[in-house]
Amino acid sequence: MKLLIVGGGGFRVPQVIEVLAAARAGSGPHPGLVVDEVCLYDVSPRRLHAMRAVLADLDFPHAPALTSTTDLEEAVRGADFIFSAMREGGTHGRVLDELVALEQGVLGQETVGVGGYAYAFRTIPAAMELARTVRDLAPEAWVINFTNPAGIITQAMRTVLGGRVVGICDTPIGLVWRATTAVGEDAARASRVGPGAGLDFDYVGLNHLGWLRSLVVDGQDRLPGLLADDAGLDHLEEARVIGFDWVRALGMLPNEYLFYYYLGRESLERIRAEAETRGQFLERRQGEFYDAVAADPQRAGELWRRAHAEREATYMAESRDAADRAGRRAEDIAGGGYQQVALDLMTAVHTGVPARMILDVGNADACSAGGGLLVPQLREDAVVEVPCVVDGYGVHPQRVGALAGAELGLVATVKGCEELVIDAALSGDETLAWRALAGHPLIDSVNVARRVLDGYLECNPLVARTFGR
Repeated sequence: MKLLIVGGGGFRVPQVIEVLAAARAGSGPHPGLVVDEVCLYDVSPRRLHAMRAVLADLDFPHAPALTSTTDLEEAVRGADFIFSAMREGGTHGRVLDELVALEQGVLGQETVGVGGYAYAFRTIPAAMELARTVRDLAPEAWVINFTNPAGIITQAMRTVLGGRVVGICDTPIGLVWRATTAVGEDAARASRVGPGAGLDFDYVGLNHLGWLRSLVVDGQDRLPGLLADDAGLDHLEEARVIGFDWVRALGMLPNEYLFYYYLGRESLERIRAEAETRGQFLERRQGEFYDAVAADPQRAGELWRRAHAEREATYMAESRDAADRAGRRAEDIAGGGYQQVALDLMTAVHTGVPARMILDVGNADACSAGGGLLVPQLREDAVVEVPCVVDGYGVHPQRVGALAGAELGLVATVKGCEELVIDAALSGDETLAWRALAGHPLIDSVNVARRVLDGYLECNPLVARTFGR
């Protein structure tokens, strides 16, 4: 079996290889997942060489055969599973996304608001090229999309690949795992399927915009008790950064990215107060890492471990109080990350052993099983984020409770903007792009939206190319 990693020079690769090596040895969390070849594809030879040096130094026993290439067709041919983690424009693209927005006094975070939309504008053409190549050369392959903004990119790729592309994020299921632990239960129960599992949950929304609304253990909803318990909420990073009083007012637990909606002014103030943006930090530190590996490849593994630990510790630092920004609690990062969710999905499809997870799927994907739309107020082709059971027959979205009130309004507004982003990128229509930016809840002026769009078109050649400039 062949696994292709698109963005094969990226930081998550060693974690994937480590798990696959353990699986080939019959140990670890995925003992039934036997991958013969991992192909690393990247547009940057420098990043590929660095990652190969890291893997050579780490030297995981029983690791699959490793190949690498900058040729997309060579990479895709013969693939059974594809992890898509591309970063079109690199970290410098992210820097531009942030700075252009901040110049106009709005959030430039890479997945939320105009920063995320700029990321999508420059990424959708490359994602569509990948989708067409998979359709032509590996039509039976499963594409597991890590690429942000994941909901937008997955929805665009589905126009070519349909249900064979699934979007993933670790934050929703990580929230469920942490909440399960906080009520004194084994987090692994959340992933089990069948009557013996004894645990159920209701989560619904979009990528980086969803809510955990129930956590039923042995027939009892434990979420109200957790919301009332300061000690329990203290174990949840989402509750700490958004505020105990507000999650109690909601009566549900929000995805951590709702920090940018519920505390938009505070998030912007904190970002602007920092000496550098997250993108600038990553561009500087990653540049240092790749330079160091090139200069001393014998220490590549050690250099990667240090760089990766620093990235994890400083993730979403603006959401935490100043005293807590130097690091995160172990319980906040214990879920295993994107790669854990991707490997769980891959294992369930490959082995047929069912597992439950939260995935980005089509709104109509449950219709074939006799259900209606998952979120009836959205279009059939909308990608939504809901609990799913995955097995050897594929991905099966589960019914969720109705969205209503402010949460429905926010989801419908953001999804409408996401669809304008996709249409704008596929057609090269700047007016649609302006409408997408102007309609986002975090933008309070159509004139500001126009200036932000003009800034992206002027500063980022990849965004300009999408719109024929």
